[in-house]
Amino acid sequence: MLYNSPLEEFEEEVEVIIDEDVEDTGRGHDAQLIVYNDDHNTFEWVVECFMEVLGHDQTQSEQLSLIIHFKGKATVKTAPKKILKPKKDALIDRGLSAVIEGGEKDD
Repeated sequence: MLYNSPLEEFEEEVEVIIDEDVEDTGRGHDAQLIVYNDDHNTFEWVVECFMEVLGHDQTQSEQLSLIIHFKGKATVKTAPKKILKPKKDALIDRGLSAVIEGGEKDD
């Protein structure tokens, strides 16, 4: 038995607009925001900075602070460079030692 569907097949042209200001956010292209240990910031201050600047919760901020204290540094955020840059600047403005590493595209 043949059945005629009430839905007809159709084709539609779709225009794709590429926003050149948007970076590729593939995980292979993300950069790392790294914070280094120092002898002048308190744990409480570092935890507060991570919560305010990075949006981490209390527990995650405390754990990162301990990792930095014992290992000398830790990656505190991973994202495209243009997202990490203002966060790095804010941490530096608060007296922390932070850098961005990686984020180059794999060509």
